[in-house]
Amino acid sequence: MSPTPVTGSDLDAHALRAVRAVAEFGSITAAAVALGYSQPAISQLLKRLEQRLGMPVVERVGRGVRLSAAGEVLARHALTVTTALDTAAAELAELQGLRAGRIRLAAFPSASASLVPQLLARLSARHPNVTVTYLEAEPPEAVAAVRENRVDVALTFSYPGDHSDPFPGSASGLSQIELCRDEMMLVLPAAHRLAERDLIDLVDLSDSTWIGGCPRCRGHLLELCDRSGFSPRIAFETDNVQAVLGLVAAGIGVAMLPAMALESSGGDDRVVIRPTAARDHRTVHLVTAVGAERMPALSVAVRQLVALTGAAGQSTVSSRAESADVACAEPHTSHTARSERTLN
Repeated sequence: MSPTPVTGSDLDAHALRAVRAVAEFGSITAAAVALGYSQPAISQLLKRLEQRLGMPVVERVGRGVRLSAAGEVLARHALTVTTALDTAAAELAELQGLRAGRIRLAAFPSASASLVPQLLARLSARHPNVTVTYLEAEPPEAVAAVRENRVDVALTFSYPGDHSDPFPGSASGLSQIELCRDEMMLVLPAAHRLAERDLIDLVDLSDSTWIGGCPRCRGHLLELCDRSGFSPRIAFETDNVQAVLGLVAAGIGVAMLPAMALESSGGDDRVVIRPTAARDHRTVHLVTAVGAERMPALSVAVRQLVALTGAAGQSTVSSRAESADVACAEPHTSHTARSERTLN
């Protein structure tokens, strides 16, 4: 008797996610942790799948497992299938108007004045029954909050070559989407000798007094200046953007701030804002637990953030990207300064 042909009805999304997680993380135990299941639950999913298919999906190798030929086939198609199902669920949820739902969001301070208000306004207008709670936290704390299930989604940032990356490669169970590139801007007094330049090389500010921003911003400034061959003379330190702008406006020194932090600062004739000649930047990411996007309310929030930033919406698991192609913000420039520049 010939075996019964396999059909699409023999497959289900939960089993496909389990197969893909085993392929991604190398063991049933690690797959269970990544998906938020118990190890026996994943084993049962795989066993039932094998019974329906009439062939093994995983094979024992010593104390571990590996995918069989059938498992490799399923893993190859699993992402496409589950992504399509998640997209359909998200679109249906939007059609239903999300009668209820909750989103727990964390984000870094400069996002609090830019992306977060825009997201909340969109959600309030389109899905008024969705409740959002908000935690302001720097990237390492925000990522930890996602891992510990204290928040559903976090906005984070990283610098190219940042050794204090808040999203290390060992962070199994987390996924991220690149949202945008947040350009680092130089803030100078309007009367500064370099104020008329469109782009400014950091080395030309080597003799300037600097005003340091947040701790990670200061660390990035020190790294950039070191690369340019000098050590900046930081006389004042504050993570208050308005205080930084006030000190610069008073002629006390110069500063470097992300464009996103400047977006809501308003125009000020006493300062000019310029990109660096190297177009230094940081990358803004959206981080969730793997599989969390299946929650209708969270799926809508993710889609809105992707739409706000123009990101492609491609997610990666336990990895980090160096840069995104889309600029996060266009900061206000001085009325006395040329504003022909673009940030993308």
